[in-house]
Order: sequence, then C-alpha cells, then structure tokens
Amino acid sequence: MSTSGSALRIAVFPGSFDPVTVGHVSIVQRALPLFDKIYVAIGENNSKRHMFPLEKRLDWLRLTFKDMPKVEATSYQGLTADLCIKLGATFIVRGLRNSTDHAQERSIALMNHALRGVETMFLPALPEHAHISSTIVRELMANKADVSAFVPSAVGLP
Repeated sequence: MSTSGSALRIAVFPGSFDPVTVGHVSIVQRALPLFDKIYVAIGENNSKRHMFPLEKRLDWLRLTFKDMPKVEATSYQGLTADLCIKLGATFIVRGLRNSTDHAQERSIALMNHALRGVETMFLPALPEHAHISSTIVRELMANKADVSAFVPSAVGLP
C-alpha cells in the first residue's frame, strides 16, 4: 500500500469484456498486489459489435470484483491513455496469451507512452487460461456450449 506522502499507484485494465472471462479475473488478481487501485474499464467502441450490452458487461464486472475493494468497474469513450490521465492512473495492465497478443499490445503500449507517458505492464496468462478469449467464449455461447469453466459465476449463465 501507499505510504503517507507518496502517490497512489493506479492502473487501468481496459477491454471489451464481452464477456468477462476467468483469464481477465486472473490478470486482475495477479496485478492487485502491485497497485492501490485498478480500474477495470470497458472501452465503448461504437464501430465494434458486441454480444452483450454495456450495462450487462458493467454489472458482470461489478459482481465479479465486488469483494475486491481496490477494483472498480467503469466505462469510457476515447483513448485509453486519456482515461488514464483523467483517473490519475500511470499504468495500463494488459494480459498476454501468446506472441500475437504481444506484437499487437507492444505497439499500443509504445503509442500510449508516446502520447501521455503512461506505462504498460504485461502479465502473461497462466497456462490454464492461455486458450480463453472473449471471442472464443462468445462463439461457444452462440452454439449453446457450456462455458461455465471459462467465465466467472457472476456472468450467470442460463
């Protein structure tokens, strides 16, 4: 925790969380000891189609992290780096499942640093989560497969 007189360590964990997965939860849990506050932030991208409405995704995040007082769910429009400035966050947390994620996320991290001086911290997915993505979970859901092992219980599947 922060000592008196020192700045709070605040991070943003951005994503679409469509839906939130156990991989997302793992990244937040593992990053939590490093920060005083983590904002799990849903980026509103109107050009991207989502399976679940924003309010449902926010509710899922709030329920998933309800027992973690240092975690707050929010949504935003615009650049993640601008959200960081608004919230006083000096870090972005990102999970990496594979080398493809790394290549894409590295470019974004460099741009966020160039634009606003925000650092990005990468955490590799645990092996048991490396195959889980919201995209794959949505595909499984669309085909009526059981996804309970891949999403937190807050997602409340039928």
